[in-house]
Amino acid sequence: MEDSLLKKVAIVTGGTRGIGRSIVIALANEEVDIAFTYVKNKSLADSLVEEVSKIGRRAVPIQMDVRDYEGSKTLVEKVKEEFGRLDILVNNAGITRDRSLMMMSREDWTEVIDTDLTGVFNTTRACIITFLKQKSGNIVNISSIGGIHPIPGQVNYSAAKAGVIGFTKSLAGEVAPYNIRVNAVAPGFIETDMTGTLSGKYKERLLEVIPSGRFGMPDEVARVVIFLVSDKSQYITGQVIQIDGGLGM
Repeated sequence: MEDSLLKKVAIVTGGTRGIGRSIVIALANEEVDIAFTYVKNKSLADSLVEEVSKIGRRAVPIQMDVRDYEGSKTLVEKVKEEFGRLDILVNNAGITRDRSLMMMSREDWTEVIDTDLTGVFNTTRACIITFLKQKSGNIVNISSIGGIHPIPGQVNYSAAKAGVIGFTKSLAGEVAPYNIRVNAVAPGFIETDMTGTLSGKYKERLLEVIPSGRFGMPDEVARVVIFLVSDKSQYITGQVIQIDGGLGM
């Protein structure tokens, strides 16, 4: 166990499945209490609460959409009321609406930008006042290899995830003097619901170009997040760590 995380409190957005769920469980294993957001699936949220309680930590599910600016402020207020403190923010919530630009509707564009990029602004803006006042805090933003090496058919997603990287680096410079660190991770193809929709032939083509020859697992992303929010990475801020089996090479 990493002692630097003992009894700290984290917010994880989009925590009920995939990478988000793995991050919640990994934080609980490090004796962190967690509030996580979800949009619709209450049964998944309840099952995660139960899983975290078995580890011996508390998890509070909060139903909200990160696109909601005022709701993000309420989220932070609820967490501070429930736990009395806030130390960590993991901006994980994200969606895809993959189409060629010619076929992409304005809604396809707006929904992805508003969730994957503006959502990061909303929750971070809500947390940053607390972090500045206490002169401590740790933020990890989940970007994507698509924000560094975009593929066709994802102009909305790639734009949002590249924006998250710019957001991360700019904010890291702003708040470093206040003992607040801001980093990002950029996963490649990870075994989640998102990659589960890919066709078998497309998966085969991807595996041919991933040097490691496989997709990553959500817990492999979670372990890097744990490193970034712990004191083991005290001198790291404004960085983007690719977790992609070498695909980005």
